[in-house]
Amino acid sequence: MAEQARPAGGGTPRGSTAPEHVLVVFPGYHRPWATWISQRLDLHGVRATPHRWDPPREVPLEDSLGDLLLARGQVLLVLNDWFFELGPRPAGEWNDVLRGFVAAHADRFAAVNLTNRPLLPATAVLEPAGLWGVGEDEAEARLLGRLGIEPRRSAARRIPPGALARYPDTPPEVWGEVPRRNPRFTGRDDLLTALQERLMDAERGNAACTLLGMSGIGKTQIAAEYAHRFSPDYDAVWWVSSDDRNVQRDRFGELAVELGLPVGNEPGERIRAVRDALRRGDPHSRWLVVFDGWDDIRDVGVMLPHGPGHVLITSRNRLWGEHTDLLEVGGFARAESTGYLMRRAPHITAAEADEVAHEFGDVPLPLVQAAAWLGESGMEAPEYLRMVREGRLSTVDDPTGGEGMPNASLTSWSILINRLRRAQPQAVEILSFCASFAPGRIPLGLVRAYPQAELPEDLHWMVNDLPAWTRALDTLVNYSVLTRETRGPVSTDMGPHQESVHMHRLVHDIVSRLTDGTHRAAHRKAVRTLLAEADPGNPMDSRNWPRYAELLPHLEPSGALESRGPRIQNAVLNCLRYCYRSGEFKAGIRLAERIRLSWSGFMDPVAQPMLTLTSQEGNILRAAGRFREAHVLDSAALERLRAQTPRNEHAELIAHSAAASNLRYLGQYTEAEELQRRLLDESQRILGENEFMTLLARHNLGVSLRLLGRYQEAYDLDAENLARRETVLRARHANTLNSGSALAHDLRLLGRYRDALVRQEASVRLHVQVLGPQHPQTLSARAQLALCRRREGGAQQDIGTQMASLLEQIEQVHGREHHTTLTFINNYANYLREHGDLDHARELTAEAEAGFRSILGPAHPVATGMVANTGLVMQAAGDRSGALALLESALGGFTATLGPDHPWVLGCALNAAARNFNGRVGDAVELSRETLRRARRVLGDEHPLTLSCRIALAADLRGVREVEEAGKVEEDGLLALTRTLGAQHPHTLSARQRNRPYWDFEAYLG
Repeated sequence: MAEQARPAGGGTPRGSTAPEHVLVVFPGYHRPWATWISQRLDLHGVRATPHRWDPPREVPLEDSLGDLLLARGQVLLVLNDWFFELGPRPAGEWNDVLRGFVAAHADRFAAVNLTNRPLLPATAVLEPAGLWGVGEDEAEARLLGRLGIEPRRSAARRIPPGALARYPDTPPEVWGEVPRRNPRFTGRDDLLTALQERLMDAERGNAACTLLGMSGIGKTQIAAEYAHRFSPDYDAVWWVSSDDRNVQRDRFGELAVELGLPVGNEPGERIRAVRDALRRGDPHSRWLVVFDGWDDIRDVGVMLPHGPGHVLITSRNRLWGEHTDLLEVGGFARAESTGYLMRRAPHITAAEADEVAHEFGDVPLPLVQAAAWLGESGMEAPEYLRMVREGRLSTVDDPTGGEGMPNASLTSWSILINRLRRAQPQAVEILSFCASFAPGRIPLGLVRAYPQAELPEDLHWMVNDLPAWTRALDTLVNYSVLTRETRGPVSTDMGPHQESVHMHRLVHDIVSRLTDGTHRAAHRKAVRTLLAEADPGNPMDSRNWPRYAELLPHLEPSGALESRGPRIQNAVLNCLRYCYRSGEFKAGIRLAERIRLSWSGFMDPVAQPMLTLTSQEGNILRAAGRFREAHVLDSAALERLRAQTPRNEHAELIAHSAAASNLRYLGQYTEAEELQRRLLDESQRILGENEFMTLLARHNLGVSLRLLGRYQEAYDLDAENLARRETVLRARHANTLNSGSALAHDLRLLGRYRDALVRQEASVRLHVQVLGPQHPQTLSARAQLALCRRREGGAQQDIGTQMASLLEQIEQVHGREHHTTLTFINNYANYLREHGDLDHARELTAEAEAGFRSILGPAHPVATGMVANTGLVMQAAGDRSGALALLESALGGFTATLGPDHPWVLGCALNAAARNFNGRVGDAVELSRETLRRARRVLGDEHPLTLSCRIALAADLRGVREVEEAGKVEEDGLLALTRTLGAQHPHTLSARQRNRPYWDFEAYLG
């Protein structure tokens, strides 16, 4: 008989011959079923390959299923309701793919069903064979029938009975108090696989592995899941709770009864008999003993069994590394955390789940709490996180989900702390002291670094007794309560005074509950005193930023924000200054709000600390793009100062500086320049030429002049100020670096592109050295460098790649909607439009325009400039009529707010002179003549914008057949372009090709 033709792709349609190969696709949770199915298929002559499957959420489901079809033969999906929560993904997405992609490849897919709960409706396309609740023989028959496989009567005799995988619904012969399987167990597949490999590959007689990690990290859950998931590999599985030595001995000895050993009731006799039976492998050689929570290893020689089976231990004690293989248990992988949260709380987004996971360091126990709270209450994630951060929710409250983990963890910690209290009371004192810091990195070495600080009597030993200090810390580290960290290079030898430890939020919450709180007030006072002692005193110096970053989280937990001590208040304000200088704007805004809330209860609004707070808070609000809030805050402060007698001239200078900055950001350029000029005069009179405030006032006046289009004046002022700052502040000061970038900006706006590029390249190198490549000021300097390169006319393709990469980095630091990001989005869109990527340019320009309108309002000059750029995109796309309407609108708006001679107005007029495209050639010539006349007077004869106006006028003159004049104007323009920019500059080449020049708007807020 002729062989039946095989379908394309190697699959097996229903009713055809058996497949030669089956890919058994399963979530890790169902490994026992996948093992059993694969072995049964192999017995009947069909090659089977188990394939653990957990498709990433960010990959389209159709693509992930399509990847399965790359295997030859049949794809068998091992289903239950959990299968459709992989990712997780919405039920609608699964139904759509089942009805579409899977239905189209129905000959390649098959399924078995392991649950009696309803599956998704579209699962019907798979016609799954139901294996739930049936015996082994019936399950085998249904599996083979679904795949069209003829049973082989002699199949079972090919493998010895002991080598056959046990049917998953049949437990091992001995099964001792293993915790029930957690139906919500998430992820950990790689760790479980690694654990199995270590035990299987270990030398016979020494297959013992310890899961090491702090309480709440999920060790017990992993051990229980291992016992369930790999139960077909064992004939005896015995669970021994080991938190208490007596309970451990009794429980381990009870295994003697289950094994049928002839022993009495004496625990020691039973333990010896059990160990001997396990060593011999009689009556079972495939055994697993789990010791859960075995921290006290004194009895290891008496209790730890050896033999052909496996030992699994969960512990916090690192000393197990001397007796067993160690497998460290960390937090979830981020995808596991977010997947768990989104399954339990489907209303939260992936981004919100990521933020919650980050808050809790991906540790399972607090994530269980968070998921239960969010899922049961329906609370939005931002509100939940706010309550956690304010201390209104604990990470160890009983979750409403009823999984019981927090109570078990609290009991475990209580046992450990009581044990330490008896054996090592100084370790408990360190824990209690750490509870007055914030969770996370704790600079505990401050205790020894500043012995002059006032410490309570119970902590004096920390300064005076180094051996006791070392022993106590070693104990806590060995028990995974704390993790030892050090500052500085790894190769550097650190003394105790430089020591830092890491205490997880979960541990912090539990320790706060379980340690003696009677000394807490004294401990908090000691911590805030140490924080003040550790204040470097200069947040302007970037070398001090690591120390400020270390101190910042501990201000509120220590009570520093409520302190009335001047030294502590100054340390608090220095931390706020650090937030501004280092670009930690979100943290700075939160800190300023908390300080104001506290200080308002006992401090006069015009007291110096409160004025400093207002000044720094305004700086941070402006840097974060919250201009209107800054304006309201600073205006109120200025009014209070004006009403004060006697006058505080220095405070008024600072307040006026803030007011001028707010006016600039709000688009009131003339008013800002007038106020800034008066401020500079006052600063010079009161403080002197080279004082910090005077230098800042001079710099800000340069910003105002730049915004007003008075580029030469700005350059002259910035050049003077740079020289002064280099002398007074030195070259590596952040403000000096800022002056260098400002000067390069002036040069570029003056059309001196090559000079600007050379200066900004050097400036960026210094920014990276001093501040780092991702600091907000460095990113602004790098953005300025990208514009310099674009205008200078170098390798434009490379510039595009650089701009795309830089945009990603700016977005990571500031977020997509921040004004700095919007500014660069606009500039990148201009580049894309100029180089022909109109679709992307249109998308980015629209995004920037909408963003600026939202932040600044529609009447702001920057919002008007975005209208001009939208018009250029439309013009490039061929919509000349629509484009001209927008260009004319932008010209009118700019003229009304900035006056007729501002360079932005001249550039917009250059664009609007394209009236000749719509047949208004006379109007075009008139506008071009007037624009050229103004450009010569404002910018000079050889400024690039002036030269563009010449080339545009020549084109318009040709349109009215004034050929001779057009030729003369064009020739002069080309000669000037060649002389100033070079013969190969893109502007020169474009003018020679008689392409009409244009001006694109660079958003600039100052």
